[in-house]
Formats: sequence, C-alpha cells, structure tokens
Amino acid sequence: MPDAPDPTFAALLADPRVALRRLPPHVPLAALRAGANAFLASAPGPMVSQVEDRNVEGPGGPIAIRLYRPDGRPSLPVVLFAHGGGFLLGSLDTHDALCRSLALASGAAVVAVDYRLAPETRFPAPLDDVAVVADAIGDSGAQWGLDPARLALAGDSAGAQIAAATALSLPVRHLALFYPLLDPSRTSASQATFAEGYMLTGSFVDWAWEAYAGDRADPRFDLMRADPTAFPATTIATAAFDPLRDEGEDFADRLQAAGVDASVRRFEGMIHGFAGMPQLTPVANEAIAWIGGRLRTALA
Repeated sequence: MPDAPDPTFAALLADPRVALRRLPPHVPLAALRAGANAFLASAPGPMVSQVEDRNVEGPGGPIAIRLYRPDGRPSLPVVLFAHGGGFLLGSLDTHDALCRSLALASGAAVVAVDYRLAPETRFPAPLDDVAVVADAIGDSGAQWGLDPARLALAGDSAGAQIAAATALSLPVRHLALFYPLLDPSRTSASQATFAEGYMLTGSFVDWAWEAYAGDRADPRFDLMRADPTAFPATTIATAAFDPLRDEGEDFADRLQAAGVDASVRRFEGMIHGFAGMPQLTPVANEAIAWIGGRLRTALA
C-alpha cells in the first residue's frame, strides 16, 4: 500500500478550503452547502439515454427525484440512490455525474432521491423519504418504464448509511455502497489515522452524526447493531486514505461471517469521495464499473 494518497489529489488536499470540518458558530451552514455543492456538481458526467426530473409526495412535502435511463429498453431494473454529504450537504446535482456513470455501468435506471437534510430534519426522516420513493416505484414504476421487482439500493458516504438502513425494511436484491459512513462511535483505526489531512475530517464526521441525531439503540441509526442476516447481498467500495475505510470493511466482514454474499474492495491511493471525482482520477470510473457490474448481475 502506498504511504500517501495518489498524487492526483495533491493540489486538492493542499487547499485548506477543501477540508470538510465542523463549522464554527459564526459561519452559516448555507455558505458551506453552497461551496461544497458547487465543487461536487462540477464533475463531468457521461451522456445517458434520458434524464427526467419528477416529484413524489412525501411526509414533509414533495420529494424531488431524478431518473436516469441508460438506454431505451422498457421495464428497466432500478437502482435507488441516496447521495452523500454527511446528512448535511448534497443534492441531485452534486451526484449527477456518479448517477449517470452508475446507470451505464449497471444497465439499470438510477433513481436519485433529494431527501431532507440535517439538522433541519433529523433521523429517521431521510429513511422515510427513500422508502416513500421506493413505494412510488412499486406503485408507478411500470408506468415509468421500470421493473419494480428488480430493485437495488445504493449510496455513497452518508447516503450509503441511508441506503443500508432502508434496506433493512425493503425487499431489495442488492445493496451497493461507496465508502459508507456506518459507525457513529468513530473508534476505528482509520478514523484516528486519517482524521486530518485527507479532506474528510474527524470533526466533520462527529458533526454529521450529531446533526443526524438518532438513537444509538436503533439499528437503523447504528448499523453495527443490526442483524447482519437482515441485509441483502452487498457490494462495498472503500478508499485506502479515508477515515471511513475500516468501518466499511468491518461491515463487509460482519456480513460475510453471517453468510451474506458481501464483496468489498479497497481502492489504493484513493481518498473519501473519489468516485465522484472522475475529473481527477480514472479510478473513479473503475470503482463505478466494479460496483455497476455487481448490480448488473444481481438485477438480471
């Protein structure tokens, strides 16, 4: 394993403005959202057959969704996607490039969910929003050209936590996670080793869990408390220089020990969020292709 991240990230990591950390009280969250979301939304994405914005009525009002079709086939399988951002950041636009690439790699329609964010809305509201969209796909998917019977859940970072927690109560064929945020205790070795200097900081992770404000006894909040046999077949991509690396790999180990079909792959030289940065590293598309291939097989 290299002793430093891939050199393609050198300029990014040298810029102190890029580091995600807990905001001081005098800085408004709106300012962080504007800057971080603009950077994430700048990633270039490939062309797909069709992109369509819709709204689904949810418990807190309309939920915006974006449907990506990789091709014109009728009755496409579906990957329901929850974006990352520490429960605090992110939007449909920040993960547009990743969702486009994932649709092409998986051969499935990707439905991205603009769930409600913390701290304005706390646990379990994002789970409720994703579940409502899953219900809408079940009710109306055939009219949208989708096959609700072939459904997977996916997400990155905090979105991976939301996807995994939602999978505990939905009949899905597969769960696909990019560098998942899973352990609110933040006690892993990688959390200590990479807490500073690798874009995602320990202070931001602590703030994310505090803002989400769930009950540690609830297995949907602390997934390490969940019955591992309750999860579907799972694919996890981790990054070597990521505070979240160990919890993603530990989660895969727990699933495998329980007999769940779980595959995990560590991408060397990578930092948190790399799959959303194809403009910086070709490994982004390599990770998406690997996860997409697993989804394609599961949803065939």
